[in-house]
Amino acid sequence: MKEVSVEQFKVDLKTGNIYLLDVRNPDEYAFCNLGGVNIPLGLLHDEYTQVPKGEKVYCLCHHGVRSKVAQDFLSSKGYSDVLNITGGIDAWSLRVDESVKRY
Repeated sequence: MKEVSVEQFKVDLKTGNIYLLDVRNPDEYAFCNLGGVNIPLGLLHDEYTQVPKGEKVYCLCHHGVRSKVAQDFLSSKGYSDVLNITGGIDAWSLRVDESVKRY
């Protein structure tokens, strides 16, 4: 499975050709987010068809565990270009943009 660091994700964001899937719960997403589409991991099984298959999909959560589960699930459904953002939004706050609130 493919993984990407938060530093590489920052570089990739500049291309504008990505789909960011945030699988955290709505309250976590409301507290801080990087944009993207919020489909909580618990709902992904029913709502995964909202995720476009033809785009590079980056999965994000708090620390990288739920996003890894989402990555595995999407891959099992035929998605071929799915990346897990290691360290999640917490690593983003620590290493890329400290203005993003931590929890």
